[in-house]
Amino acid sequence: MGSERVEMRKRQMQVHQEAAASVLQARHRMGNTPTNASNACCFCWCCCCSCSCLTVRSEDETIQRSTFERRTEGTTNCEESPKPSLDDARSWPMSFEKVMKSAAGRSCFRQFLRTEFSEENMMFWLACEELKKETNKTVVEEKVRQIYEDFISILSPKEVSLDSRVRDVINRNMLEPTSHTFDDAQQQIYTLMQRDSYPRYMNSSAYTDLMKSLEEPPPEP
Repeated sequence: MGSERVEMRKRQMQVHQEAAASVLQARHRMGNTPTNASNACCFCWCCCCSCSCLTVRSEDETIQRSTFERRTEGTTNCEESPKPSLDDARSWPMSFEKVMKSAAGRSCFRQFLRTEFSEENMMFWLACEELKKETNKTVVEEKVRQIYEDFISILSPKEVSLDSRVRDVINRNMLEPTSHTFDDAQQQIYTLMQRDSYPRYMNSSAYTDLMKSLEEPPPEP
């Protein structure tokens, strides 16, 4: 399983490197490519250059980043989250929307995604949901940058799989970050989870065991 994960990441890296290269080439033709380190640090969002801002972080930024990650990751184990009701869990096979609208459903599904080495998809989706609630412009810009570095950058171990069209949209949106910068990407990841991981979860032992535990009568005192 580990080797399959490595090969998948290699394929994703190759595709995303090609997409990033095409974006940089387009910017160079338009005269928008930074020509020195200081400019790169001001405008480098894609993490494709070697500017010093990628390796040097201030103490305040590190603290903000760790706080943001703790908030967006949240509960990572179905057993640690509020236990779903039997009716709630029974509704999940009806639609993926039922799972995603349930806090317990998201938590249990996320635990399953971890076993498939794709937990970053849920983490990214949740981070986008938190971003859309933010109204402070400064905080929005900081969260956008953190989400990019955590889930979009080809250098991130938690990079999500996006096609070149969506990546182009993101790179354009990064010029003026808003709380909706990642809307297209969030929808693509939602669709990926719906079509790919959700059917497997519904047929998995994880969901079957959960239902058995909810259907069992409570032990007598």
